[in-house]
Amino acid sequence: MRDPEAFRVEAVARLRAAVPGRAIVAASGGIDSTVAARLVQEALGERARVLFVDTGLLRDGEAERVGTFFRGSGLAFELISAEDRFFAALAGVADPEEKRRRIGTAFIRLFEEEAARSGAEVLIQGTIAPDWIESGGQLRDTIKTHHNVGGLPKDLALTIVEPLRDLYKDEVRQLARHLGVPEPERQPFPGPGLAVRVAGPVSRERVARARVANAIVEQEVERAVAKGELARPWQYFAVLLPIPTVGVMGDNRVAGEAVSVRIVESIDAMTATAMPVPPELLRTIAERITRALQGTVTRVLYDVTDKPPATIEWE
Repeated sequence: MRDPEAFRVEAVARLRAAVPGRAIVAASGGIDSTVAARLVQEALGERARVLFVDTGLLRDGEAERVGTFFRGSGLAFELISAEDRFFAALAGVADPEEKRRRIGTAFIRLFEEEAARSGAEVLIQGTIAPDWIESGGQLRDTIKTHHNVGGLPKDLALTIVEPLRDLYKDEVRQLARHLGVPEPERQPFPGPGLAVRVAGPVSRERVARARVANAIVEQEVERAVAKGELARPWQYFAVLLPIPTVGVMGDNRVAGEAVSVRIVESIDAMTATAMPVPPELLRTIAERITRALQGTVTRVLYDVTDKPPATIEWE
């Protein structure tokens, strides 16, 4: 992006032209939707409601962090708790694409209800270029259905507006810095949340395990970065794998699941490189995860695969 200010002026004008009435803004707490919400707030003022949904699939302390982040970004927002709705939608679902479709539908039905309450006919999203490209845009194969693109139901009652649609992540971060949004370099978190970091079937118990493992990875990576032992990664997280693996506790055999740790470098999320990390860091992460999830996680792995051939998230 050559001129963030020119983009801001043009985006605000486009939003005013595209939304003559009221709108709902889907804000996840990530940089993309936060920047979109800032532009919408400038363009539409009180004609737009910014909604942050607690799906029950968030990271540890995420709702509180997002609230602080939004306030620091100058955003007025509403928190909607919808944990039961999302777990009901995901009951018995293991296929990654079906998870994303069901999550996309659950979000839309909730937004349609909220839009009806406020007389809105437009839903504004923070969709960026990699979202629709990976969802099969530009005659490409579908790499993964992003819940806010290919995961939208066909009987959608709202008009979708996407002010950042043609930007890549590095451009969105540049715009965020220009707008004074704090932490423009904060790592991305997928819209479907921990549902796609729980490989296989989703349950409250498995999501709780993934939440613990993710928190440990984030804490240890951030500690290593603060000490200068590791350059700040693009993304760092844990995935709970539905793989029975044998472990030992005392003198007893136990069977648990495996966790894969993912730490990558990237610029725009279209490609990524698995980072070389100090063995001591990985050992500490493995020890903390297996101790915290004793009896349910018995093995921790490190994913060294670049993108391509892998994607950054497992699902």
